Amino acid sequence: MNEKISAFLSERIAANDFPSAVYLVAEKGEIVFHDALGNAVVTPAVIPAKLDTIYDLASLTKPLVTGFLAAQQVEDGDLMLDSQIGGEHVVFDNEDVSRLTLLELATHTSGLPAWLPFYLLTDSSTPRSLGAVINDQEVSGRGMRVEYSDLNFIAMSIVLESGRPDSEFALGVIKELGLSRTAFEPLKKGFGRRLIAASEHGNEYERQTCIEKFPELRIPHSALRTRQIWGEVHDGNAYFMGGVAGHAGLFSTAEEVLKIALQFLPQYTTFLKPETCELFRTNFTKGMNEVRSFAFQLASTEGSTAGTSMSPESFGHNGFTGTSLWIDPVKDRIFILLTNRTHNHPPPFVNINSVRRRFHDLAIEQLELRKK
Repeated sequence: MNEKISAFLSERIAANDFPSAVYLVAEKGEIVFHDALGNAVVTPAVIPAKLDTIYDLASLTKPLVTGFLAAQQVEDGDLMLDSQIGGEHVVFDNEDVSRLTLLELATHTSGLPAWLPFYLLTDSSTPRSLGAVINDQEVSGRGMRVEYSDLNFIAMSIVLESGRPDSEFALGVIKELGLSRTAFEPLKKGFGRRLIAASEHGNEYERQTCIEKFPELRIPHSALRTRQIWGEVHDGNAYFMGGVAGHAGLFSTAEEVLKIALQFLPQYTTFLKPETCELFRTNFTKGMNEVRSFAFQLASTEGSTAGTSMSPESFGHNGFTGTSLWIDPVKDRIFILLTNRTHNHPPPFVNINSVRRRFHDLAIEQLELRKK
């Protein structure tokens, strides 16, 4: 642990930003700071967070699973960065959608809408049905700006053949790295509920979003949950897709996220070639509103959650539930912060981006002090 980092996050817990936090800071592949604070579950029971508490990683699934598997296929020659999705899956036959490329999906420059309630737009969660919804969308601003969108990674998972990214990921990465607390659908995998941090009570946030953005759509009672979400994926679309999706669904601990994160660095990876790892630190969106690499945001993005002291080539991602991962390939450092900000807190949830920035700045400050 580190006293200053732990004290800061404890203050944010007391301020009701989130009920729990587990952080991990690594340098040169080794854990330097690691601590667990607060309660991973507040209701219906009180369960303190531990170092190995399992969190719903939410959108960290995008780079850690879908982006990683896509990079593998690029390396193997099964896909190219400029592969058009219409040539990879027959469901994408709309002229504008079919021409979107793998790189445009991976950098959020496709021009697809930011979000859709798939559970209100189709009765089936098969890759073909999900793809049909995406295929019907209007493309706006393609290649001109970054518009962060779950649809990009749902489409990417469909392009990755099965549309269920858990299979290859589980058989490959999870097995080889010996990850024992990382999975999609953790309850079905036999993980005890008490090992997992709880999320929102129901999907009230998404219900309100549906009403505001799609007032013409009727919301069936069965579409969104009203119970305490605990051990199930929080994201409504991912839940509709059976808990396994290209944009959300992975659960893990801070230490096991570290083991996966190391696979994005050439000096540690056992899955990728060094030149493939360059994809994650390369700016593919020069001149646009946000600096994006393959599946990640870069720290050189103005206002990124990397903070003020990380190398510009650092790449990272946030998760809606309150998670984040940043990797500094220059300094060989990894920063992981897992919280469950949606638990025991009615919408709107606290925007914790300032907390993430301060956490990173503090962590770097403390790492530098160790060298003096």
